[in-house]
Amino acid sequence: MDNTSPRFALLTAFSLWFLIFQFKSTEAVDICSAPFSIPFPENNKVDDVVLTITVQPDVTLDFAPPPANPDNPFRLDGNQLRAVRVLDYETVKNYAVQISCTQTNTGLSLPLTFVVLVENVNDNPPVFDQNLYLADVDELSPIGFTIGRFAATDLDQHPQLYYTLTSEPSAFKLQSPTIPAIMVDATLNYEKVREYQLKLVVQDTPLASAPVGPSFSATATIQISISDGDNRPPWFQPCTKYEVGGAVICESAGYTGTVNLNEQQTGALSLKPGPVHAIDGDTGINEEITYTFLSGNDEGLFAINPSTGDITMLRPADVLGEINLVVLAAQKINVDQFATTQVGIRVQEKSLHLPQFQRPLYEGLITSMGSVALDLQDDKRALRILATDEDYAVLEGINPHITYSFEESEDFVIINGFLFLVNDLTDDTFRLTVVAKDTSNDETATAQLVVEVKAGITTSALPQSTTDIPTTTGGIINTGTTISASSPSLTIPAGGFGVEDMAALGATLGALLLVCLVVIGVLVHRMQKGKANWRKIYEASMFRSSLRQGPSDQKEAIQYTNEAFQMDEGGDGVDSGGPAGGLGVKAGEQPARDQYYGKKSSAPLHNLLPEDTSDTDSNKTDSEKEVKPILTKERRVEEGYKSVWFKEDIDPNAKEEVVIIPDNNDHDSEDEDNKPNAREDDEEGTSYKRKIAFADADLDSGLELKMGDQEDDSDSGRRSNTSL
Repeated sequence: MDNTSPRFALLTAFSLWFLIFQFKSTEAVDICSAPFSIPFPENNKVDDVVLTITVQPDVTLDFAPPPANPDNPFRLDGNQLRAVRVLDYETVKNYAVQISCTQTNTGLSLPLTFVVLVENVNDNPPVFDQNLYLADVDELSPIGFTIGRFAATDLDQHPQLYYTLTSEPSAFKLQSPTIPAIMVDATLNYEKVREYQLKLVVQDTPLASAPVGPSFSATATIQISISDGDNRPPWFQPCTKYEVGGAVICESAGYTGTVNLNEQQTGALSLKPGPVHAIDGDTGINEEITYTFLSGNDEGLFAINPSTGDITMLRPADVLGEINLVVLAAQKINVDQFATTQVGIRVQEKSLHLPQFQRPLYEGLITSMGSVALDLQDDKRALRILATDEDYAVLEGINPHITYSFEESEDFVIINGFLFLVNDLTDDTFRLTVVAKDTSNDETATAQLVVEVKAGITTSALPQSTTDIPTTTGGIINTGTTISASSPSLTIPAGGFGVEDMAALGATLGALLLVCLVVIGVLVHRMQKGKANWRKIYEASMFRSSLRQGPSDQKEAIQYTNEAFQMDEGGDGVDSGGPAGGLGVKAGEQPARDQYYGKKSSAPLHNLLPEDTSDTDSNKTDSEKEVKPILTKERRVEEGYKSVWFKEDIDPNAKEEVVIIPDNNDHDSEDEDNKPNAREDDEEGTSYKRKIAFADADLDSGLELKMGDQEDDSDSGRRSNTSL
């Protein structure tokens, strides 16, 4: 009820009238008087006294000019001005009242003018111009972004209104309690929350303190819709979503397919888990996607449809193996948003045969959960369900790509061809269909299975051919354990190993490992120590071989002995009563002494030590027998042999000398019993006893010999142990 223009005109007219008759009002003061302005609150009651006019006796009051204005909200009751209706500040804020004061005895009439000012009272609530406001905001809007200003009005013309905002979740806020501007207060996500309902409340009294007078409020609803921002790349389908740091990532496992060698497939390739397809990660935008090959198609075998992503062949593949293609999917408008995926194409030989079960019907018996099934057609063996493929004849028909499943049940499982029960079932007979599928080309075969579940039956032991059956523990199949042929039952007891059991097992294995390491160390030590012995034996063997390859001249025959024989009974040593030892040579046949004594000879050993030691001289008796040298670690008393006997291990670096014993016969031994220190003299009356010392050189490569007089080396010749 805003009547601003009429009120302004009325007030102007009243003011002019007031100026004209001002001087007359002063005259009326003598007979009546009233304040120039009278405040009167709105929302009054009818007949409330607005003003009491002061008048002289015999003075009457009346509205001027008569007759009274019908819109006049007042009436005169004697000298009292009363309201005849309820005044409204929002309708008329003030009234000009003109009253005529008339003195009855003199007839003097004077005007009295004053203004009734209507006082404003808080009697109106604030008002929003709409009950529901709609607003849109992009999800990429930053924090602090202003969505809009939503102010209320109040007819009481309060200088200040106060606002509060409720939001769930609290993604928005007011700029201040007195400024109704709504701002973004959190990161928005179109995929999580696409719409917000806010409640904006306005109040005409301060919020912090209790109101003194009446308080009014109003509420408006603000519905904010979130629009999708272009902040996500294309997603290949199907994919698995992950949230990392507030960002959503959709991971694709890629695509796989097969083609036959030297064959060009027509149409789009059939891929798993489906054709190449990507969508815009921003579902609210859903921009068009384009496809291209990023890499892997260098040979130009394939083509990709840029709009659909279908892959086709341009020519046959001529090489077996795997072809890895990288496909790029990008948004058509915002090309900066893109993604890649792998497409694996396997080139294989064409399948000429379908998988085929070995039997059309299998019958089995299972005694408990986790146990393997017995073959009722052959109760001595475990039930083996196997489908073969003649395309894999080189592998005895075993196709590694075949998997087994059941159409009607998930209580059984086939592992390595053996049937297991994985759920606890009551005794019953089950009729199932087994499906064998070649995952490389989706070829399938089926067979029927009848299996009886009977608890409490103890089955017989498995034969040797079933030792590869995976066992179970507590109903969980363990393919790493096998059942031995001596197992008393096919049923594997439930249960498992605890932490203590595993710790004890680890300690036992550790102790066994330590023992093995100690034994290995001892063996290595003994092998290192035994290397010298083997070398000595080898050198002795080579030395003996060299003796056999010497000249046949009997006069140059040389015999060897160990001085340990000198103490033997009947021995031919120096101290045994036998000949003093030495190499007997005939007069005129002895080489020069410097040829044998006091220097080393580089001649091969077989040239210096002839094998044939028989004496062809006519003076040699018939009883004289050939004495052959031999190296040994044992004393040998066989007739015709002289032995070099080593009491200790031979050290090839010791360079010990070996005593040479002359060739003796039986009657020589008898003479030696009488003359223990006798020597055989040559024609010049000189007797010799030769010694040979082994140098560092290898025996095969020409062992150097050192020959000298017995008298010079008598100490070394009497050693009990002679070493090489």
